[in-house]
Amino acid sequence: MVMRTLSIAVATALLAACTVGPDYVRPDVAVPGQFVQAAQPAVAAGNDGAEHAPAVFSSDPAFWRGFDDPQLTQLVEQALAANHDLRIALSHYDRANALLRGAKFDRLPTITASAEASDARASADQAPGVARDDRDGKSYSAGIGATWELDLFGRIRRNVEAQRAETAASAADLEAAQVAIVGEVARTYVELRGLQERLRVAHENADNQRETLRLVDARLDAGRGTEFDTARARAQLETTSSRIPALEAQVAFDMHRLAVLVGRTPDALIADLQAQKPLPTLPAKLDAGTPGELLRRRPDIAAAEQRLHASTARIGVATADLFPRFTLGGLIGSQAIDSSALFERGSETRLVALGIDWSFLDIGRVRARIAASDADAAGELARYQQTVLLALEDTENALVRYARARSEDEHLERAAVDSARAAQLARVRFDAGAADLLEVLDAERTQLQSQDAFADGRTRSATGAVSLYVALAGGWPEALPMRESIGRR
Repeated sequence: MVMRTLSIAVATALLAACTVGPDYVRPDVAVPGQFVQAAQPAVAAGNDGAEHAPAVFSSDPAFWRGFDDPQLTQLVEQALAANHDLRIALSHYDRANALLRGAKFDRLPTITASAEASDARASADQAPGVARDDRDGKSYSAGIGATWELDLFGRIRRNVEAQRAETAASAADLEAAQVAIVGEVARTYVELRGLQERLRVAHENADNQRETLRLVDARLDAGRGTEFDTARARAQLETTSSRIPALEAQVAFDMHRLAVLVGRTPDALIADLQAQKPLPTLPAKLDAGTPGELLRRRPDIAAAEQRLHASTARIGVATADLFPRFTLGGLIGSQAIDSSALFERGSETRLVALGIDWSFLDIGRVRARIAASDADAAGELARYQQTVLLALEDTENALVRYARARSEDEHLERAAVDSARAAQLARVRFDAGAADLLEVLDAERTQLQSQDAFADGRTRSATGAVSLYVALAGGWPEALPMRESIGRR
């Protein structure tokens, strides 16, 4: 009868159960219908002098394949498989997932088993007048107990909801780390190839200036030159040669960085990367999409929203403390003074209890915790809104930076071609005696500056494309090693 009454009471209570605290609703964020730079693209003059609109962009998840560089693709895949920052982010996700599993267990009864055997003797003072042997006592017991918190007001459900949102935020953090690592690998690789191109330009110009110095020395030996001309030619050669060590150092730095990004020692990739290769080809198309699509794609926005969800659910956890907690407990077992009689019918024991815990006199502390949870939720809302604005700013800046860099490239390319032609003509005129050495040296200096600026500009265009892809969260395909590991959990 007792069990029947408790069952009816519990069933009635569960039917009337509610979940206190606010339900999460995704906040509305006002965003423009399209990006400013995508709506009003800047035009750039081509080699024919006509105006050309920039290429249409496309947000490809595996964007690095658009550069058509197998070595870059290999480095990205190695980084996704072995980068230590990604392993750290994955461990954070594993931890959050484990905490979620633990929170879900709170919805189930806690079952324990116990057994005890004792042999005790009371003192003569405890049992006066009792013979010594009669003061001895043995007892044996074994039982299974269960306790179950009846989640009538949703405290446990809100806690599970909060932890589930935290787990989703950790998964988004992992995706954001993938975007960042892929972007850094691609950017560093592009910078490496750009530096190697600038190093080639410096060596080539140094060779040309060395040939000029040889001609000046020959003219001096023939009595047709001066020490002044020789000194000026040698000074320009040494100035150009001085650029080479700094560029070589930067090349080494980028090689070391790439090795660490793929989880290896700094010297591991030097043999593979030291051979010069051209800059990767820029993709023909890259569609920025709309700001609304960006909000759904960026993992940092997803992480901020999930943390807002978690903080909202924790308001319900704190609010549930305003109401009593009901706990159902039970015990079934056996107790005897002789081990042979432990599980006989007459040795059985049982207990069924319904407990109520209500700290109604502690209402001030409870309301203080609710106020603190409200403040946390307000802060997470502001952080989410700020994350959206920063993502839009990041994308707009990346769009304009890339468009202007491509426009700049066209001018720098023409300047590099024309300066090389001017330097060649200056040497011909110098050999024919129609120009002095100053014209040659000035033309060679301009050639070096123009070619170096063009190589640097092309590097900025390529890194600008990488930055744009990263801003569009185009660095995490649907089937990566890290994402597959998430799916298995």
